[in-house]
Amino acid sequence: MLNLSTLNPQQRQAVETLRGPLLILAGAGTGKTRVITFRIAHLIRHGIAPGHILGVTFTNKAAREMQERVARLVPKPAESRETRVAGENSRFPPPDSQPTICTFHSLCVRILRRHIEMLGYKRNFVIYDESEQLGTVKKILSSISARGEKADPAAVLALLSRFKNGGERATVFADDSVRALAEHIRKRYESALHACNAVDFDDLILLTLRLFREHPDALAACREKYRYVMVDEYQDTNAAQFQLVLALAQEHRNLCVVGDDDQSIYGWRGAEIANLLDLEKFFPEVKVIKLEQNYRSTTTILNTANAIIKNNVRRRGKTLWSGKGIGAKIRLQTHANDEDEAREVVAQVEFKRLAQRVPWRDCAILFRTNQQSRPLETALRSAGVRYHLIGGQSFFDRREVKDFLAYLIVFLNPHDDISLLRIANVPARGLSDVTMERLLAASHEQKCSVFTAIKNPLVTAGFQSNARKSIEAFVEFLERTRAALAGDKWQVTSDRNSANGGLSVSSPVTRHLSLSFWAGRFLDEIGYFAELRRQEKDPENAESRIRNLKDLLATMDYQAGGGQSAATAMEKLQAFLEEITLDTEREEEEENQGDAITLITMHSCKGLEFRHVFIVGLEDGLLPHSRSKAEGTLDEERRLFYVAITRAMETLTLSHCGGRKKYGQLLPCHPSPFLKELPAEHVEHVADKSKQPVSTKTGKDFFAAMRQALG
Repeated sequence: MLNLSTLNPQQRQAVETLRGPLLILAGAGTGKTRVITFRIAHLIRHGIAPGHILGVTFTNKAAREMQERVARLVPKPAESRETRVAGENSRFPPPDSQPTICTFHSLCVRILRRHIEMLGYKRNFVIYDESEQLGTVKKILSSISARGEKADPAAVLALLSRFKNGGERATVFADDSVRALAEHIRKRYESALHACNAVDFDDLILLTLRLFREHPDALAACREKYRYVMVDEYQDTNAAQFQLVLALAQEHRNLCVVGDDDQSIYGWRGAEIANLLDLEKFFPEVKVIKLEQNYRSTTTILNTANAIIKNNVRRRGKTLWSGKGIGAKIRLQTHANDEDEAREVVAQVEFKRLAQRVPWRDCAILFRTNQQSRPLETALRSAGVRYHLIGGQSFFDRREVKDFLAYLIVFLNPHDDISLLRIANVPARGLSDVTMERLLAASHEQKCSVFTAIKNPLVTAGFQSNARKSIEAFVEFLERTRAALAGDKWQVTSDRNSANGGLSVSSPVTRHLSLSFWAGRFLDEIGYFAELRRQEKDPENAESRIRNLKDLLATMDYQAGGGQSAATAMEKLQAFLEEITLDTEREEEEENQGDAITLITMHSCKGLEFRHVFIVGLEDGLLPHSRSKAEGTLDEERRLFYVAITRAMETLTLSHCGGRKKYGQLLPCHPSPFLKELPAEHVEHVADKSKQPVSTKTGKDFFAAMRQALG
């Protein structure tokens, strides 16, 4: 239930301000998600139709959390038969059913699915992920590069993305040759995507903006629907996202943005801190409310963070405070080298676990760059400490999962060249690289997709008999499997003898098509599971890959909205692929980590909190990073330090080294200049404890804890 008395005065003021532009400056740990969800619930309580409320954030995880919290605060109204029928027969739910809470990209997908035909695309467009984008860039580069010339496709792709997002620092420090190459292929890249009826993540927002410019009726429809707009993490918006928000809200002016300029740390990927700092330029009447009461950290930690961040001149002033008490001093340690630093941090983690009963999961080690994790991982492994490295290989980046998703994309859109080329000979079916290169060349000559080329008898007539039969068999397989999907009906019995554990198709019993059954059957037919077993020398690895696929199969109908019986199988498959493609924040393995210490970069830690935090490698060149002086981004590096500090709830340990290994050589290091900004009264300089005896009290506490552990 919605109880505003549980909010502090500033939070309540923010929740009760329902109309007009509002900026909520929400410092770290000040309960911004609580304020956002309470405000949405309060709007509904005051008679605003839920369907007119839009909440936008940056990750699917954050959107899901907000949806769940709002659902707990707002009682679900009884659903009439008319409302239910309207929802089943519409691409969107009925207008009064629920607020829209989603990411920027998900919002644009919703809008484009309804209106994109106005821009010359089909509604069943495909969203390319990074690997598919990279494949497109490689394909273009291979056709224009001189023999022996090498270009980095990833660097070119990164610059193409920056061109689209158009931030202040988009291309200023890019390599001249890479910039020239990106500019040269930019139109070809966009044409290649359009030819496959595909868009990338950046296109989702840019095409929506183009839709609004060229078709005012579409913009008017969106403004009519989204009359109350809220944006979370507003300091992270880029130029295109700002234009999208402005387009939706500048007429009705009911815009609420929540953010903290002190936590703006993504300028390198296009985020514009000016969007928050200069909001009054576009909304002069904006009301500003500051949330400064922190519910996470001790006073010592917050005073340290405040002292650091006040050295940034261009910011909106705020001072975090806490009612949790003074707490322990900040510990600052110096080590001879990075290996000593890693061993000492691990020793402190183990001491906390054994002497103070602190589980590993309550500790986190933060660092500036991914390369710093190596000595830490080595020390943790040597000590037998379980750890979770944030940023490891995503579940959806595994080869078997990428193959499976490519098949699904082809069944949905066979003119997607990237996906078709990926799976044409997986498993091997007689379509060699030479064959596929000839087909690709034919598609270039005829300016058509590869699928169109392989169906053209004039193209396939030039192949030898065996290759031609393989091509024809592949086409027949694709069309037959697509037809089953389009038919949306399947004849099945409850026999479970197929290799994937699904149903057989021998009986004339008819039912609606299950995506998981359909997908499992075509994987059986092509022998994909058997192929995985052949490819892997280690049987355990093969079974792990097969298990990954079967786990994904089991979720297909649920993730595709299995309860929406009115949706066709094609629409369900489209929904499933969108869910997978858009949800870039998925951490499938995280739930099974159990008790493990977290290793994480400072850029990845925003939004998280830990009882005990260790920030390592506080050296000039790492923090601030050596690039920051050339790029003029020292303020952002200081904000990054501020974000790292404010992750700590109870204790904070900082450390730096006199030397750090690089390419096997120990190079001298100097302390970060940010350490000079630490308030002396809150810092305890600690010598290397590994070389000094512990105090009597500490020793007694340690052995008492050991006796208790041993029973």
